Order: sequence, then C-alpha cells, then structure tokens
Amino acid sequence: MNNDKTIRLDHELAQCIEKWGWKYHHLGIPTHVHRENERYLPPFHFFVSGFETSPFGIEWMRFEEGSSIPELVQTVPHIAFEVADLDYELANHAFNVITKPNPPSDGVRAAMIEHNGAPIELIEFTGQEK
Repeated sequence: MNNDKTIRLDHELAQCIEKWGWKYHHLGIPTHVHRENERYLPPFHFFVSGFETSPFGIEWMRFEEGSSIPELVQTVPHIAFEVADLDYELANHAFNVITKPNPPSDGVRAAMIEHNGAPIELIEFTGQEK
C-alpha cells in the first residue's frame, strides 16, 4: 500500500480489506418498490430481497413507516463487510456507530457505522458455517 496514508492509489485495496482483513458481504439498496420473494424482518419493520440470488451480493431493502432503522440507512445505499470480531472492530476504531450490535437473524451480529455520510454495516457470523 502507498506510504502516504491519506492517498489511495487506483490499484490499491481499501484499508479495511488490506489492513484490517474485512471481507465484502453485500450492498444494501433502499427501495420503495415491492420486489418478488421479499422476506420480512419483524423487529426492524422492513423487507429484504435479492441477496440469495444475486451473484454480486445485492440486497434490496424496503422499509415500513415507523421502522427503527436510522434514516441514513433507509435512504442511502450501504456496503456491508464481514468481520471476525465485531466488538473488537468497534472498540479499536473511532467509528461513528449509528446502530449498536444486534442480532438480525440467528447466528449473526451486526452494527451500522457512518463514514463521511455513508452507512457501513459490519457483520459477524457466530456459530454458523460460512
């Protein structure tokens, strides 16, 4: 990686991948359109679809009125990364945490952070085959 910590060259990987070991998981895109095969997440009052069949990890998210998910996540696409230890990542970086760690499904812990106006999801898999 480039020695200048403020400039990343075109061919270089993002710091979170190269230095921190994070892995791309999905891209979440908010929508108002009902999509085929939506799955409802009752605790969060929104629907997800597409992830299971997308070769690129695209996940569509349609929110109900009154969803507890931050407005930033409801209106701006987010990128999600798999991390080995969610608590470690949150404790060892000066992140702006907008959603504290929570279990969106069995064997999964997730938190949302914000960086330069962009939502970023960190996901830890616990006790599941990857």
